[in-house]
Amino acid sequence: MATAWVIRSGKYGERDSWALQNGCSGGGWTEVPDLTPCTTREQVARVTAEAFAGGSEGRIANFSGQLWALRGRINPGDLLVMPLKTTKQIALGRVTGGYQYRADEPDRDQRHVVQVDWQRTDLPRAAVKQDLLFTLGSAMSIFAPSKNRAVDRLEHLLAHGTDPGQVSPASRPVMAPSAPTDETEAVDEPELTTDIEQVAYDQITLRIAENFAGHALATLITGVLEADGLRCTKSPPGPDGGIDIVAGRGVLGLDDPILVQVKSGGQVGSPVVNQMHGVMHTHGAQQGLLVAWSGLTKPAWDALKTSQLRVKVWQASDVVDAVLVNYERLSEEIRSTVPLKRVWMLQDAGF
Repeated sequence: MATAWVIRSGKYGERDSWALQNGCSGGGWTEVPDLTPCTTREQVARVTAEAFAGGSEGRIANFSGQLWALRGRINPGDLLVMPLKTTKQIALGRVTGGYQYRADEPDRDQRHVVQVDWQRTDLPRAAVKQDLLFTLGSAMSIFAPSKNRAVDRLEHLLAHGTDPGQVSPASRPVMAPSAPTDETEAVDEPELTTDIEQVAYDQITLRIAENFAGHALATLITGVLEADGLRCTKSPPGPDGGIDIVAGRGVLGLDDPILVQVKSGGQVGSPVVNQMHGVMHTHGAQQGLLVAWSGLTKPAWDALKTSQLRVKVWQASDVVDAVLVNYERLSEEIRSTVPLKRVWMLQDAGF
């Protein structure tokens, strides 16, 4: 039975674009030589121990488990998930070829790979429910999510772009996760090694989604734009003719006006984009902001190609980033709804 794997392309997403453009995933582990001759977990462990001589037993065991997954457990047909640090989205695809060591790659950080047919490259994190996001937020580079029906739900995300949650559709049988090859394999328990920064970010995203749905999201966007120095006029709830907010600079807020349309529901389709183009043309506006919390469909993105310098799109991650940047200048009401606390920690503390 095909399973699902998550591979992070670098701690800071430094290999995100490379992986998508080259139809692969993996990389890193620059100290480790070609693993092709290794056919067992034990052989990979010996090579890893030599590459990281002097490292702790726990660290070497963890690295060995991840590298053995890449070398011997990820198979063609498996679902591959790659959280994208650079865009804060999620890419999903199907593994088409097993482990390869690309010795001719000039960048040693791009040699240990598996081949992937990327089928979705811009899935918003907001499309994934919190429990599954927590699993995907592991700090490990390679792991196999299985709890809370993860495999079934990731397959649904690949096919439909939505997360059905833990309740399985009646037409699909409940499949038990495959047993790990070694009960101590860390890659099969990703929840035990958490990327605290990503989990915190996802929690903030969820809080905003829960408390600023519908017209309330326009209120939040108004607060963010005003915190950034713009004067805003927000339309009341109800039909708005395609304009939720008019934002501008100057005493009257009429200098270089920006027309803002806010959508907090599902993915925005091309009709909304076409409407925005029409409204901007009617009002003679040169700039527009389309807030699409759950992202845009492919036809909608295609409809925006000719106006990328005039219309900016904010998805959930863009809204969260804007809130974080302007947080201290937001109203007391907004800050009390999304109470945040800044925490400093050592980067190499192992979290």
